[in-house]
Amino acid sequence: MEAQKQDNEHIFRSLYPSVPIPDKLTLPEFVLQGVEEFTENVAFLEAVTGKSVTYGDVVRDTKRLAKALTSLGLRKGQVMVVVLPNVAEYGIIALGIMSAGGVFSGANPTALVSEIKKQVEASGARGIITDSTNFEKVKALGLPVIVLGEEKIEGAVNWKDLLEAGDRSGDNNREKILQTDLCALPFSSGTTGLQKGVMLTHRNLIANLCSTLFSVRSEMIGQIVTLGLIPFFHIYGIVGICCATMKNKGKVVAMSRYDLRLFLNALITHEVLFAPIVPPIILNLVKNPIVDEFDLSKLKLRSVMTAAAPLAPELLTAFEAKFPNVQAYGLTEHSCITLTHGDPDKGQGIAKRNSVGFILPNLEVKFIDPDTGRSLPKNTSGELCVRSQCVMQGYFENKEETEKTIDEEGWLHTGDIGYIDDDGDIFIVDRIKELIKYKGFQVAPAELEAILLTHPSVEDVAVVPLPDEEAGEIPVACVVMNPKAKEKEEDILSFVAANVAHYKKIRAVHFVDSIPKSLSGKIMRRLLRDNILSIKKTLF
Repeated sequence: MEAQKQDNEHIFRSLYPSVPIPDKLTLPEFVLQGVEEFTENVAFLEAVTGKSVTYGDVVRDTKRLAKALTSLGLRKGQVMVVVLPNVAEYGIIALGIMSAGGVFSGANPTALVSEIKKQVEASGARGIITDSTNFEKVKALGLPVIVLGEEKIEGAVNWKDLLEAGDRSGDNNREKILQTDLCALPFSSGTTGLQKGVMLTHRNLIANLCSTLFSVRSEMIGQIVTLGLIPFFHIYGIVGICCATMKNKGKVVAMSRYDLRLFLNALITHEVLFAPIVPPIILNLVKNPIVDEFDLSKLKLRSVMTAAAPLAPELLTAFEAKFPNVQAYGLTEHSCITLTHGDPDKGQGIAKRNSVGFILPNLEVKFIDPDTGRSLPKNTSGELCVRSQCVMQGYFENKEETEKTIDEEGWLHTGDIGYIDDDGDIFIVDRIKELIKYKGFQVAPAELEAILLTHPSVEDVAVVPLPDEEAGEIPVACVVMNPKAKEKEEDILSFVAANVAHYKKIRAVHFVDSIPKSLSGKIMRRLLRDNILSIKKTLF
């Protein structure tokens, strides 16, 4: 696991041998390898409408879309922005853009017009693909717009007409696509700062899939049913769900919005085996009485994986008590890092429950002291850094941010604080940007939230820093209580104080009706903190 110390550096590698990465293929070619046997199988199914596309449809329409976009003038390296919920055609759209040599950039369909405009302008996009619901948001942006669905809209290119035009156009204008060419430009959500475009090449994403899928057995090909609830505009959605499932010729059950009844219904009806979700859903499954309306014995679910935010160990324990046959994993945002399907039958250990997994093949990992930059030994918390062929090329037209994130030796500094234990399992403690500095001590909000969620009257919680003259910052809890709860602020303060070191104690409690979260399930701490500060201002 640990390499020789290089110049006193502690560098950790995978316990598993390296896996080869094919050289000549583009991402769409790699994902659709071996598709000929599976053309009748369903690739994408919309859970609510029942609409589906087969692998035959994916192959045919990816080619048609690529030819049509080329004939419309899309050239290698040019960006198409996709403003869509999780629909059955999403995989075709992403692969079609990439097959034309274009760059896929997914945008949040619930974003404001001004936010979509920023992404369109920052990426230098040449066109937009959307649906009739979102057409109003994008029609004034001055770009060609392709609209999904039957309906013909004035001023837009109809999806069906476009594909038919693709049938009629030749392959003459296509430039040769190299693995080093960009194929995706996701934009960070901007919750921790300004939006940044992440430059990813065909090779980055192929390398990622080779590492993450190294343990998939041949008998699983064509059998995996994955829940597509995490937004496909998110890089984990398009690569970790859509591309990974297509590579294994499985089925993606797409859901465009979360509703607990629809969610459970989809899991049971479509016999979903693998569900990547976000921690608030785990909280819902454990605490919401709606779950008891369903016959959970009908679940075929084998594993859930929580992405985008840390998962409290106590929540995991409660989940496993209610769903004993389902394994739960955490995952950091850097979808290259950890494993989703450890396979004990092949001698591949399953990582400890509350870890985010172990190092995948072809990856190097180190943990550094955020203040000195020195690498740290096992069992010592520091900033997680990763080096591999998955690492992005940098931020689009943002050299300064790229240099802050990827150092001269190719290490990507993730901003996650964590450590590796003696068995090679990685644990994430929090985000550097979210650590609260109380009198010089570092306090992790996620740790305090995990403790508060074990209180029987607490339904949801977020811990945020507030400025304090004496301490610098103090941890304050925003708490959603059970309607029948009788506890007051001092009871909550005492509960936490009994479970943590003195410097980690919560210093104040604000009772709130709900905790604001982004689509990917991240707590919007800045919003909560600003709300508290504005209340304080009006009081004083």
